[in-house]
Amino acid sequence: MGSPAARRRSLSRRRAITALVALAGAVALAAGLLFSGSDEQRGGAAIATAERKRAPELVGEWLVPPPLRLADLRGRPVLVNFWASWCIPCRKEAPELARFDRELAARAPLVGVAFQDAEGDARDFIREFRWRFPNVADPRGKLGARYGLVGLPMTFVLDPQGRIARVLSGAQTYDNLVAAVAQLE
Repeated sequence: MGSPAARRRSLSRRRAITALVALAGAVALAAGLLFSGSDEQRGGAAIATAERKRAPELVGEWLVPPPLRLADLRGRPVLVNFWASWCIPCRKEAPELARFDRELAARAPLVGVAFQDAEGDARDFIREFRWRFPNVADPRGKLGARYGLVGLPMTFVLDPQGRIARVLSGAQTYDNLVAAVAQLE
C-alpha cells in the first residue's frame, strides 16, 4: 500500500484531478449555455427602456482610428463588439462584422473592442479581416468589466440615446445584426 505520506499524496492528487475535471465540466456547461440556442436564449433579448443604462465610454489606445466618443454617435444605433484574436467564435463572426460595416456603417456605426489581447495579435486580426471600423484596445479587460462582459464575442446594441438596448452573446450573423438595429429604428 505504501507509506501514509504516499497515500496522502495520492489522495491529494486524485482530489485535485477531480476538482479540475469538475471545473472543466462547469466551464463547458457555461460555454454551451452561452453560445447555444436562439438569440433570446443567449441573452439577446431587448432590455426594457426603464432598465437601459448609458453605455460606458470607450477609452484606450485606438488600434483603428479615428479615436471617438460614443456621445458623438448619438442619434442613431451603435454596435459595440468585444472580440479577441484568440477567440474561435470571434474568428467566425469577423467577416460578418466586416460586411455589416461596409454596408450599414452610415445607418449604425460599429466599434470594436480588442479584449485582453496582445496589441500585435489584435492588429494582425484586424488586417486579416480588413476591418475599417474603429477599434480600441482593452488589454487589461477594464472596458469589458465596465460593460459586464461575460464571454466572447459579445455585442452591445446601443439605442440612439447611447443606452444599452440589447446584448448579443456569441458569434452573430450579418442578418442578426441588421435585425437588432432595425428594432431600434
